[in-house]
Parts: sequence; structure tokens; C-alpha cells
Amino acid sequence: MARRPLPRILSSGSAQIARSREIARTAADSATDVLHPLITVSRGLRKLAATARAKWAATPKERRGPTLLLVAACVLVIALVPYGPLLALVTLMGAAAWKGRERPVVKTGPDDAEIARLKGLYEALVPYFSVAEDPTPLFAHGGDWSGAFGEYAFDEDGRLTQLRIAYPPYFTDGEPAARARIEQLLHAKSGRGREYRFDWDEEGNRLVMSVLPALPTTIAAQRFVTVPGETVLGFTDADAVQRTVPVVAADGTEDAPAVVWRTGPRSTEPHLLAVGQPGSGTTSLLRSIALQALPHGDVLIVEGGGTGEYACLTGRDGVLAVECGLSGALTTLEWAAHETERRLIAANRARQAGHPVPEDTRRPLWILLDRPGVLGHLAAADGRPDPQELLQVPLRHGRAAQVTVVVAEQFDSADTLSEAVRAHTRARIVLGPAAPEQIAAVLGAGPHTTPTPEVPPGRGYARLGNGPVLRLQVPATPDPYDDATSECHRRAVLALLPERRGATTAVVETVPVSAAEPAPAPRTEPEPAGPAPLHTPVPAEG
Repeated sequence: MARRPLPRILSSGSAQIARSREIARTAADSATDVLHPLITVSRGLRKLAATARAKWAATPKERRGPTLLLVAACVLVIALVPYGPLLALVTLMGAAAWKGRERPVVKTGPDDAEIARLKGLYEALVPYFSVAEDPTPLFAHGGDWSGAFGEYAFDEDGRLTQLRIAYPPYFTDGEPAARARIEQLLHAKSGRGREYRFDWDEEGNRLVMSVLPALPTTIAAQRFVTVPGETVLGFTDADAVQRTVPVVAADGTEDAPAVVWRTGPRSTEPHLLAVGQPGSGTTSLLRSIALQALPHGDVLIVEGGGTGEYACLTGRDGVLAVECGLSGALTTLEWAAHETERRLIAANRARQAGHPVPEDTRRPLWILLDRPGVLGHLAAADGRPDPQELLQVPLRHGRAAQVTVVVAEQFDSADTLSEAVRAHTRARIVLGPAAPEQIAAVLGAGPHTTPTPEVPPGRGYARLGNGPVLRLQVPATPDPYDDATSECHRRAVLALLPERRGATTAVVETVPVSAAEPAPAPRTEPEPAGPAPLHTPVPAEG
């Protein structure tokens, strides 16, 4: 059957419609050019009206009457002044034209320099995210980077601040070594000197790299809002913890996300170990812990360095002793071991008799040991026992006896820590610049961020038990007797110190356990396994 021709109106209609659209578009553009001043003034008048409405809504009711009177007086003056209404109209139109001017164009995509940086990063990832057997590789030399990079953001200097990467499913993202290679490459290509966080989504084959802001260093020592048995170790990122505490910083009062360490009979991390470089802030950490523990407990301080960093605590209420020498340290730690046994015996007898636990066994006792490796060397030279051997009883049974042990040591002496200290300190802190391998050796797991080579004092990482590795900034708690301490920090620390006792030293008596009455086995649960111990000595950085 022959095809019937289309009507003339249908065969030539498409060309006429196209011409009509072109004429309409040209007319609209011409009208827009002609009416552009009117459109600008109208937009400005609308914005001025919205601003006036918002200010009127924000004006208190008791001030609206005087405001209306003032506006009416201004209108009357303008009306009486020669050429006043004309000048007011010209001023209003000028303000409207300025308010309604076109805004600068918002950038919706990367510029040439940013595209070049993304292409270079894409090419650098090709050897790690591609194999020869892949028929449709996501990463290939000369390929399209937009398919692998989703969300990205740059700072004012053109450096990446956030990047979401899609990688092929066959990449071994479950191996720490493979992850470390990718993180090291991204860190080097995106810019050194900043701290990056890497969030791996193994299920969705996604990697999100983001630049972390520096933790605030303006929070000094103060009385934190906590309950007995809680200690604020420092502050971290807002999305890393679920708890905030009100603090007074340099710019006012704010709620800061805090790393809270819980001690006591129900704590799974009853003891703490802090390791750092010289000048990293481990002594300030112990001083901060002591100031928070004194309102609710007693404190024993053993300083192996002998530099007098804890002289401000000597003779204060609640401070039983501050020892710097080997003989005093051995005597103090021996008393602490016997006191732990005494508390266990008294509490066990009271429970067996159905009586409440004695009050003197419920007051927390804190043992703060700073740099025990120095004392261990002195003890070995004199043929005396290592002070760390006397910590076995407080470490093993301290949770049930309300005894908490905090040990601080430097990286170059980490190999001198005893097995008891490594096994029972499940709360770990690393302060100062350190390599990822050193951090993983102390905490039992590596951080999800890239450590920076230069950090302020008190900056590091913390891990409580088997929890995640958190960034940490210890509150500034310097020695108030140091000349280099600022006046505001000196006043903050002095305000937290208890009153002085009549005597300047505390006499610690050795209380032996009676041999005729053997100590019954305390009713305590077995200590949970601690984090990965320090298997090998950690070398000090040069």
C-alpha cells in the first residue's frame, strides 16, 4: 500500500515552531535587557522590605511606640524640607539598586588547578586500585577521574580537605598494610603538615578522607563537672564521643567533648599507662589527674625524674607523700601494697559478717608513678628490688580495693616497664610526636589519623580498653612554681590545690599483714585481658 503524504501543516510545522521559539527567545532577551534596571530596583525594594520587617519583628514591644514616633517625625521633616520627598525617593531608589545588584557567580565545580590536582591523585592511585585482569577498570591510566572521586572539597590554598573515593571490590581493604599504603599516598599527595582521618567502608567499597581541625589548646586545668570515680583525661573530636562537659576556655564557656576515664570496682580499665617523648606533657597529665582525684581520695606520688615537678602538691590535704628518692619510693610503694591487702581483708571480713564495708576502705587511693625506669636503674645499681615489683598487688587487686595506679614513662625507657604494668594497664595514652608503629605498640591498635611531626604539649592519642583510638588534648596543667608558666595557668592550678597541712611531709608506716591470719581470697572477678602489650622495645626518635 502506497504511503499517503502528510498534510502540509504537519510537514512544515516543525520549522515554523523552531522559528517561533527563536523569535520568542530573542524578544525575551531584549525585554530583559531593557527592563534590567527595573528588575534590579524591584529586587532591592523586596530585600529592603524584608529587612525592615525582620527588624520590626525583633524590636521589643515596649520600644515599638517610640520607634513609630521617630519614623513619623522623620517623614514629617522630609516632607517639610524643600525637595525633601524627591531626595528621599532618589536615596531609596539608589539603596534599592545597590541592594538588588547581581550577586557573584557561585563556583559549582573545580577550576583548572583543582582538576589537575585530582587527575594527578587519580593517576597515583592507579597502581594500587587496578589489575590487568579487570575488563572494565575503575582506575586506569588516562581514565576518567570523576567516576572514582565523588565528593571533594578544597581550601583557600587549593589543597584537598575532603575526598570520597570509590575503589574496586577486589582491593584488599581488610589488610592493614594495604590500607597503610593508600593512606600514606593520600597523605603525601594531599599535603603534609595536616592531620587526616580515613574512614573505610568495606561493605560499600568507599574511602572518605577528611582533614581534621586542630584540637583546642585553650582549655586549662579547672574543676570539671564529673561524679566521683570519673576523670577527664582530655578533649577530643565532637563526633568521637557522646559526652560533653562544660568548660571555661579562653573565649568563654562552652561544651567540649571529653575523654572520661572511669575507675572503681566496676571499671574495666582500672589502671592507666601514659607514654610520650620528653616534653610531650605526661607530667602535666599526671598533675591533672592528681588535682581531679584529691577532692574525693588520697594520692601517693613517686617521681623518678627528681626534677620537683610535683612540689606544689607537697604537704597538701589528701597528698600522702611526694617521693623523689629511691628509698622513699620503695617505702611508699611497700606501704601501698600492704594497704591494698589490708583493704581487701577488711572488705572481705565485713561482707562475710554481713556488715557494710568500712569507710576507710572505700576512699579511693591513687598511686601516681612518673618515670619508674630511672628508679629501676638506681635500684639495680644498689642491688635493691625494682619499685615496679611492689606494684603487682595494687595492679592485680586494686580495682576491688579502690586503688588506682597511673604510670607515666618515656619512649626511650618503655622497655623497662614490668610485665605487671603492661598487663594490667588497659587504659593507654600516647603523647607527643610518634610514628604509627610506636602508637600501635602502646595502644594495641593504630590510629585512624595520620600523626603530624609537630604537636603542642599534651597532644596525642588515647584508648580505653578495647575501645577506639581517640585524639586527645590534655588540659593545660603546668607547674605553678615554674617561671615559664603563664599567669593565667598558674592561677588556674593554684586555685585547685587543697589547703596545706601543718606538716610538710607525710609519714607512711609499713603495716605488715598478720601471718597468723592468712588473707582470705578476695571476691573479685578476674581482670580482663589488657590491650596489646609492648612486645618489643620502642626506639626513641632522633
